[in-house]
This record gives sequence, C-alpha cells and structure tokens, in this order.
Amino acid sequence: MPPMKTANHNAEMASFEQLISDAPLSAPSQLLSSALGATVVDGGVCFAVFSAHATAVDVCIFDEDDQERRFQLNGPDKAIWKGFIPGIGAGTRYGYRFYGPWDPANGHVFNPYKLTIDPYAKALSGTVEHRPEIYPHAVTDDLVPAGHPLVPSKADSAAFTAKSIVVAPGFELHPGPQTAWRDTVIYETHAKGFTKLMPGVPAELQGTYAGLASPTAISYLQNLGITAVELLPIHAILDEPFLSQRGLSNYWGYSTLNYFSPEPSYASQAAQEAGPQAVIDEFRGMVSILHEAGIEVILDVVYNHTCEGSPLGSSLSWRGADNATYYLHDPSSPADYIDVTGTGNSLDFTNPIVVQMTLDSLRYWATEMGIDGFRFDLGVTLGRAHGVFNRQHPFLVAAAADPALAAKKLIMEPWDVGFDGWHTGDFPVPFASWNDRFRDSVRDFWVANVGTAAHGNQNLAGQSNLATRLAGSADTYYRDPNGIIRDPLASVNFVTAHDGFTMADLVSYDRKHNEANRENNRDGSDNNRSWNHGAEGPVITRSKATELHPDSGIFAEILPARERSIRNLFATLVLAAGVPMITAGDEFGRTQRGNNNAYCQDNEISWLDWDWEDWQGNLHSMVKHLLKLRSHYRVMRPEQFAIGKPWIPELDHPDVAWFDALAHPMEGAADWNNPANRLLQMHRCSCSNPHHDMLMIVNGTLNEATVKLALPSGKLYRMVWDSSWTTPQDGGFAPGSIDLDDTYVTYAGKTLPVEPLSITVLISEGPVQ
Repeated sequence: MPPMKTANHNAEMASFEQLISDAPLSAPSQLLSSALGATVVDGGVCFAVFSAHATAVDVCIFDEDDQERRFQLNGPDKAIWKGFIPGIGAGTRYGYRFYGPWDPANGHVFNPYKLTIDPYAKALSGTVEHRPEIYPHAVTDDLVPAGHPLVPSKADSAAFTAKSIVVAPGFELHPGPQTAWRDTVIYETHAKGFTKLMPGVPAELQGTYAGLASPTAISYLQNLGITAVELLPIHAILDEPFLSQRGLSNYWGYSTLNYFSPEPSYASQAAQEAGPQAVIDEFRGMVSILHEAGIEVILDVVYNHTCEGSPLGSSLSWRGADNATYYLHDPSSPADYIDVTGTGNSLDFTNPIVVQMTLDSLRYWATEMGIDGFRFDLGVTLGRAHGVFNRQHPFLVAAAADPALAAKKLIMEPWDVGFDGWHTGDFPVPFASWNDRFRDSVRDFWVANVGTAAHGNQNLAGQSNLATRLAGSADTYYRDPNGIIRDPLASVNFVTAHDGFTMADLVSYDRKHNEANRENNRDGSDNNRSWNHGAEGPVITRSKATELHPDSGIFAEILPARERSIRNLFATLVLAAGVPMITAGDEFGRTQRGNNNAYCQDNEISWLDWDWEDWQGNLHSMVKHLLKLRSHYRVMRPEQFAIGKPWIPELDHPDVAWFDALAHPMEGAADWNNPANRLLQMHRCSCSNPHHDMLMIVNGTLNEATVKLALPSGKLYRMVWDSSWTTPQDGGFAPGSIDLDDTYVTYAGKTLPVEPLSITVLISEGPVQ
C-alpha cells in the first residue's frame, strides 16, 4: 500500500543505495551503528531510526519549496534502519514514511501516507493541524473513525504536520552551579507565564526563554532566594483535539510531540523567524545565563505518555514508527492500550527501545542543553513492568548508574493513575520525590482543620503528622527500596504545585471554580483541603473590602486571617527538613480565581500578575525574609534525620526534641493525640554549630497562649520570625536585613505570649556573656 511516488522515486532509491555502498564510509559507518536520529558528519548526514515491525522505511527530504525526495533506508539491522545522504547538513527538513502491516487488531497501523516525525528529532519546523490527514485510519471531519473495522487513510499528511530538522552542535554553555541539595530552593514556574506580564522585561521578550534570562527576571529570582527554577514541560507539545475544538490550548504542556526538541512557541518572535536552530540557541542561552547567575534549571519531563492519544488518535511519530512497540498494549486485546496515565496512552517501559529513548533524551538535555535536573511526571509509569511497579526497574537502575544523570537532581512525581499507583518514598537513591504526605498534613493542620475548628469542632489534633513532616518525613524516606539509609533531602516538600489551588486560593475558596475550562466544572480535584475563611472569593484589599461589603465588614476580619494562614504555610514549608518547592507567584499571593486545574488557561488566569496590592508586597517581603533566614542559619537546613540525642559530644541536648506549652517533653500517643497539644515546641540543634540552635513554637489553636520556652540553659535567643507579623519590620528588622539589636532578646526559662494560629521562631546567637 505505498503512497503515490514520483516518477524518479525508484531511481532515487537506487541512487541512494549506490551512494551507501560506494561513498567513503569511514566516519558515517561508525555513527550508523550507534546513534539514532540525524547526525551531521563530514560530507552529509547519517540517519538511523527504530522500527521492529516495519518492512521498509523511507527518509524524506524537503527543499525550500516543500518538494519531497524519498530515499529508502537500509535495514533492518537489529530493528534499526540506517542511511547516509551526502551533500546535506544542518537545517535540512526531513521525516520518515514507514511501510508495514495494516493490522489494528494486533496493534499494527503502518501507513506510509503519513509523514512521521523522527522520535529523535532535535528540532521541529512547522505545526501540526488537527485534520483528517494526520490520522492513520480514515476519519470523518469530526475526527472520528469513518468505519469499523478501521480502514487505512490514503490522505497524505506531509502538508499538515511538523517536519524534523537536522541540527548542528551548539556553543559552549556556562556550567551549572551544582547547588547542594541542602541549600536548594526550587521555584516551579512556566517558561511563558513567569514573564508574560513582568514589567521591566522588554516587550519582545516577555513570555519567552530569553525573557526568563533577562536581568529583571534573574534579579527577582536572586533577591527572593531561589536557587533552581523547575520549568513546566518545554519539550515540543501538541494541543489535544478537544481543546482546539473549544478554542483552548494545553498551557501546561503535558502533551509531548517530541522528547528532544524545545517548544518553539516559547522562543522570541525573532528566534522563531530565524528558524529552529535559533530557537535551540535561545533556549541554551537562557540556561547558560541562569547558570552564570547561580540558578539551576530543572525540567518537568513527560516520558509516561505522548500527544498521540488513544488507539483512535493521530499518527505523528511513535505510532507511525511502531505502534505495537512504543505503547503499552493489553495482552489479551492488542488493539487496545493499557492506560495508567489517564491521557489515552502510556509508553511501554518493558520495551528496551522506550527505556533507551528516555535515557538518550535525558542525556541529551543534561549534556548538550545544560540541564541540571529533571522532575518526572507520573513517575510510577516509568517503573512499571507488566502492570506492576518495580522498585528495581531497569530504567531506574540505568538512570541511577548513568554518569551523565546520577549527579543531576532527579525528582519523581511518585504516582500515576493505574493499579497500585501511589509510591511516595519508594524510589531508590539517587531519586528524590514530591512529598504529597507533606502537602496533605500541612494543609490539614493549617487550613482544613482550622476551618473545622472555626465551625465549632474543637476536638482536633494533627500535630503528630505535622511534627513528622517538620522533621523530614522519616516514616516515608528513611530507607530506600535497596535498604540504603537516606536523608530528609530525598523529600521535595510542597504545599501547592501547578496542579491545584494556588496558596492564596487555598485560603480563599472552599470549592473549585473551573468554569473557564468549559467542562462544566467537572474537571480538577475535589479533595483540596482548603478553607475560604468565611467567604468564598478572591483575596482583595482592605479598602476594597469595605466598598464591597459595607454592611458586614466581614472582609476586615477575613483578610488578615487569610494572610496569616499563608504565612503559616510558608514558614512550615521553608523550615521543615527537606527541600522546599515554591509554586511561582505564591510568594505574593497569586490567584487563579479558584481554578484548580488551569492546564488549558494560556491567559491572565495562569500568567503571573505583577501589579501587586499592598498586602501582596508585604507577603513577598515575609517570604523573602524566611528564605534569607534559611540560607543564613544552617540549623534550618538539616541534612540528617534526627536521632533524638546529641550528635556532638559537647552538646547536652538532642538534635530534635518536642515539648508542650509548659515545656514538658511530648511523650507517647496520649501527648501527641491530645487536641490541647496543637500548641507545641520543636527545639532543633544545628549539629554543625552549637551556637545556632532553633526553637519553633507552633500554635495551631484559635486562642492566644503563654508558652514557657523549652530552651537549654545558658543561651541567648533572638526572635527571628513570627507569622503574626505582616512585614519583617514588625519584628524589628530593617528592610532586607536579618540583623537585630539587643531589644529582641529572650532567655531560657522565660515565658512568651504567642498569637493564635501562628508560628514563632527563635535562634540562639551564642552563649550568654
């Protein structure tokens, strides 16, 4: 079933075969045996592509007028199809056409009428249009199958899909700062949304890779105290058809079109017009400039599924190359997929080529593109073998042992939607993982439980879970699956992420408000652990509160309470043992108007709004102050799990100890489950510096209280944080400073009044003179 060929097609194939056999092959032959994709060598380009079930493969070269020339690749050699074309180089546009069986019942949908993107393409040109031509089977104008069983489509897709681009090696990058895990503060953001509305960034660079590397953006990140940006997916993407039909787009980018090329739409218009190589150069330039500023770049990567959708979806790359190999099929019904991602398809990590492609992609981004780490979306899928999660999966073992990857920051999202899909803490060294137990415990203690208490239920606890999270979640991370003792830095702590409420919305909405997604508010989680503090709605200024509610004055009470809740959440996040991850904009109270699933909102709902009200500036100053304290005091960045006794012989107190409001040790279930002990104290020893210890006082009750300070004798402590402050200046700090005068000193054995729903932090400054 070959497509229509030009008159000289056979002659072209014969000529190509002759070139393969007669051309000097010393350099190309070495590369043909090892490198998948298109590789520039002296005199031309080597091509190599995988397909275990194809019967023939054409590589298709497109000229400036979009005229196509096809050359038949040699093979298969262990399922690899190879060829060398002389006289071409970087910038060449190409694609593949795969010949093979049409047997959908057994998972084979080969159709050479469909131009296929190279799974190893380093750049793409053009866009994919959601039209019938891109489907392997015949479909109606509504993109549904035209018949059953499926019949092959004879419409050529070349004019309606993206072309692969041959690229050349790039310029040398500034090396990454290699920030230690203990010093890392991650800032999860979107490459476009972070600077789309940022004043001070040139208009032509707003919302681009170059904008993220602009002096304004870098200065903001540095001044806040960020050491690493974690970018939502920047691999080339394709919007789902149902979003296009609604006039929406996949803003988050969890719909991968290619694993080796950066998304072109995030580059500046000048780079896009200059071509794919300029897009790559802009991305690499961004990475290099951020490195020079001391900021690492972590990519959120989506190797668990692709944009091709269900078995009734389009044929753009992997499906056209070898559907039966790349995707996870139901063994009892090979026409069907096993979907453990909720997206219509899952890549099959029992197949070596899927593991190889993923590792090759990671190595490419780590070495050629300078990336410092990866956050793996739905990471459990990457560790599944025959439907079951395997802690020693070959992919996990290979990534851990790979010299190009093992030293990078590797972070798992430790779940997927399949059977037995939740595995927080189950990934081996060197993988860290998002700690959803931290998220849920902290939200419960400071938001959901307080909302319940405000409605009259005083029989609350939660302090045991909170203490476990503050101490680093040893119940989850102490040992890896191989028995290796880990440290709390395996836990990436977070309260919010891109998926869910922002921190401001967490304290402003009881329910999700996703109407803008055009799914009748059915999408998004209902398990938010949120509380609106008495009124459903956005965070607004006190001046506007009086205007909007002149009779009740309700917002005069609600706004300060919401702000304090946010400060409590931030203090818990920043001061807990582990690696803190901040969602972009939470540090100044960004709202998404109650949308907890804004994946399709490429607009002001998702973009960061830098037009702050007064309370937002105050919140920002408090978060900045917290991060500066964390950076200055080693005791706020523990590297080991507490053992309950001194680490250093000359110390007379344990590394971590817990006390109630009267400075009595917390002992046993009776203490930890007593609702009255939602007021507790944590004393943490710095271990490395006996003169800098920390006392954190947590008042999770609705009442003001007087606390007897649980401090060792003979030391002087300073109060450095209190969530009842609206700015650091309320605590006696000069703007941008963490230095205090002697007015703010307290001693062991003293009592201290603490505000309701607050966190107070004291630091020892040395022995009493």
